[in-house]
Amino acid sequence: MRARKVLLTSFTSTAVFALAALTTSANAESIAIGIGHQSTVTNTVPGGIILEKLKLLEKHLPKDGKYAGATYEIVYQDYTSGPPITNQMLAGKLQFGVMGDYPLIVNGANFQKAGKDESRFIAVTGYNLKGTGNGIVVPVASDVFALDQLAGKTISTPIGSAAWGMTLKVLRDAGLFEKVSLVGQAPPIGVTNIAQGKVDAHADFCPWSEVMEFRGTGRKIYDGSEAGIPTFHGTVVTKSFADKYPEIVDAYVNATMEAQAWIAADPVLAATKVSEWTGIEKEVLYLYFSKGGISTFEASIKPQWDDALKYDHSLLAKEKEIPPLDFARWVDHSFVKKAFEAKGQKYEEMLKTVVTSVPDAPSLPPAEMWIDGEGIKSFDSVKAMMAAYKDAKGAGKNVFATYVYDKATGLKLFGHVAFYIQAADGALTPFMKKGEAETFASKSKGSLVLWSALSS
Repeated sequence: MRARKVLLTSFTSTAVFALAALTTSANAESIAIGIGHQSTVTNTVPGGIILEKLKLLEKHLPKDGKYAGATYEIVYQDYTSGPPITNQMLAGKLQFGVMGDYPLIVNGANFQKAGKDESRFIAVTGYNLKGTGNGIVVPVASDVFALDQLAGKTISTPIGSAAWGMTLKVLRDAGLFEKVSLVGQAPPIGVTNIAQGKVDAHADFCPWSEVMEFRGTGRKIYDGSEAGIPTFHGTVVTKSFADKYPEIVDAYVNATMEAQAWIAADPVLAATKVSEWTGIEKEVLYLYFSKGGISTFEASIKPQWDDALKYDHSLLAKEKEIPPLDFARWVDHSFVKKAFEAKGQKYEEMLKTVVTSVPDAPSLPPAEMWIDGEGIKSFDSVKAMMAAYKDAKGAGKNVFATYVYDKATGLKLFGHVAFYIQAADGALTPFMKKGEAETFASKSKGSLVLWSALSS
């Protein structure tokens, strides 16, 4: 009797093991994860190129439970703007898309109109509360220094982009909508045409205005901060994928947040590596990545983003007749909230915390200089930085870039593009816009000086 019992137990154990193995084999599947991203768009890099190069998504993907034995086929598709990503998502070829505010809205609205599937807005990749990142640039030799001087001229911009939306708003606000010709051009084409003087102005999203400034081919005459609307980029995922694989969406959001932390931990390293991967100059990327820089990389979906998206949708409905969008079901906080709370951070507190620039911020050095082989050096005044710059150049050192802050807004900008007001004692006050510098000069009895004169 005892021998029989042992035999039955052995048989039962073997059968259970075989059944478990068969079940695991049956459940094992190859899961395709298609991610549409924009490697040359600064605010999107934590949701795309950094994940790809550092293999952060693989690190966070689930490997147990229903995913035991599963294999993942991760494909990153790189685009220069958001609309093609939405087309690929609607076609079922991509599950995730990283894009700017206006393309995000078009994505959600078009999915809801199609009725076969929907998308969900699940996390922010990068933002600027004031709207800097978008900008309008003219050729460096242009005699245009203010928006109203564009009357009768042509502005190119990527149609449907965040910069396009900004341009529509500012032209209407300034009474210039009927006086300016607006044509569609992708970022690389617009940047080339500015360099060759083939277009009067080009409006683009991050970081193209600063790319043109750094290369010395363009000069910014309008900054997105003047429009009064935040700019940000974020991630959408198809609802069908999120419903079937919520743990993979969790993994994606966790990977994005790790990429954001990686940028903050060492902006110089991040700028250098992302430059190697994308071709965008490291000096431009540091302008965005650094403390006090243009972008803040944080994933929560704040009330300000909800408000901006609803405003943007009203503009798109007027200009492009896009479909309605049910924001209540499109915006999904659940994944990013779970990710923050897993790190011991209260999501509601994150929603209340928004980083923005302020003039003369006490926590930031007034000027910085990046020297080849020596890294970033900080200075307690712009005047001191200028003296150090001359010394470095005199010693034959390679100065990658200098950075200062606009007196009017606190926004970080390249030292060589600022307009400076020099006081009697030699103190230098930098401005982004010539008109604001001239106003300050008349009040302070200072004189307007350009970088070329200061650095010679």
